[in-house]
Amino acid sequence: MSSSEVRAAVPGDGGSTQTLQTFMDEIFRALRRPEQRRWAQAYLWALIHGAGKKTPRTMALAKPLPPAAAHGLHRFINASPWDWNPVRHRLAREVAVRTAPQAWTVAELIIPKRGEHSVGVHRRVDPATGRTVNCQRALVFFLASGGQCYPVDWSLVLGGAWDSDRERRRRARIPGSEAGRTPADHVTAYAAEAAAHPGLPRLPWVLDLTRCDDAAGVLAGLARQRADVVCEISPDHLVLLTGQHTPVATTVGALMEVRHARQTHVLLRQTPDGGVRPVPVHTYAGTVTAAPRPGSGDDVGARPYRVVERPDPDGRQPARYWLTTLTDRRVEDVLRLARSHAAALAAVATLRRRFGVLDFEGRSFPGWHHHMTMASAAYVYQRLSGAPATALAGAAP
Repeated sequence: MSSSEVRAAVPGDGGSTQTLQTFMDEIFRALRRPEQRRWAQAYLWALIHGAGKKTPRTMALAKPLPPAAAHGLHRFINASPWDWNPVRHRLAREVAVRTAPQAWTVAELIIPKRGEHSVGVHRRVDPATGRTVNCQRALVFFLASGGQCYPVDWSLVLGGAWDSDRERRRRARIPGSEAGRTPADHVTAYAAEAAAHPGLPRLPWVLDLTRCDDAAGVLAGLARQRADVVCEISPDHLVLLTGQHTPVATTVGALMEVRHARQTHVLLRQTPDGGVRPVPVHTYAGTVTAAPRPGSGDDVGARPYRVVERPDPDGRQPARYWLTTLTDRRVEDVLRLARSHAAALAAVATLRRRFGVLDFEGRSFPGWHHHMTMASAAYVYQRLSGAPATALAGAAP
C-alpha cells in the first residue's frame, strides 16, 4: 500500500479534522520526505484511535487503515532514517507556545521485556517494586504547565552488556556516544540542549532525586548550566554549610534538626470535610551549597540553596525534603513547582495505558526513539486538543 493511499485513508479526528491536520503539519514539517510525513500522520492517527497494543500489526486494524498498512507502519518506525530530534523540538515548542510552562521535570519508565535482544534490555531492580526485572530503562522529559505535564523528549539508559559489547551496540544501531551514559549524564545533557535552543524556555528543573544513585552528579551538572532547581532529596543527602569560615559537611536531615536554624511557615491544607488545616513547613535560614561527589572534582561554586522540609501532616510518614536555588520565592511557590513531578508520574501512567510506550517490539535504537517520539506526539495532541482519551479512542472514522 502506498503512502499516498494511506494519507487518503486517514480521516480527521471525529469532527476536528482541521485541528488534527494543523497539528500534524506543524510537528512533522521537520521530516524531509513527503512519504515520511504521510506515514507519520498515519502512525499518529493509529496511536490515538487504535485499541489494544500499539504495534504496527494491531494499529493497522484501526479502521479505515487496511491490514496492508502494517508493513508501511513497521518500516516507518524501524527502517526509515528520519531524525527524531527536530520532531521533538517542534513538539516542545508547540507546548511552550500553547501553554504557560513553569518547569522541566523528568520521570523514569521501566519497560518489562522478555529475552535479551530488545535494545537496551538488561536486568535491574525496579525501585517501585523492589524486584529484579528484565527491562528497558527510559527517562521521559516533560514540560510542566499548571497541573499538566507534556512529554517532549526521551532517553534510553543502557546497562549491563550494552556498555561493554560494541558488536551488540552496532547491531542495534546505538551511537558510540551512548555507551556508559548515566541518568545524570542524560539529564544534564538535555538541560544543556534545552538551554541552548532558542525556541525552548529556560525554566527550573523539578526532580525527584530520592532514589537517584548520583544525586550529587545531577545537581552539579545543572549547576554548571546555571539552571534553577527544585529537587526532592533524601534526608541523608550531603550538603555544605558555607556561611562560616570553614565549610561544614552535614546531612539534610541532621541540618533540619537544628531548630534555631529553621524558619517555620504555615500552609493551609484543605480537609475532606471542606475545612482547612494548618501544615507547618520548615526552611533552613543559613547558606547551603550542594556537596560535590567525593573525589569527582565537581565544582558547583558557592551557589546558595534553600532546604525545605515538609513533615507529614498526619505524622504517619517521614518528612520530605527539597533543595532549591529559588531562594527568593515563597515557600508556597516552591512546593507548587514540586508537585510537577507528581503530574509527570500521572502522565507516565497514561502513556503506559493509552499510548503504547510499553509495546515497541523492534530491536533497534532508532526504532525505539521513533516509536517514543510518536507516542509523545499523540499524548501532546490529546492534551492540547482538550479531548479526553476515551473520546479519542471511540471517535468514528
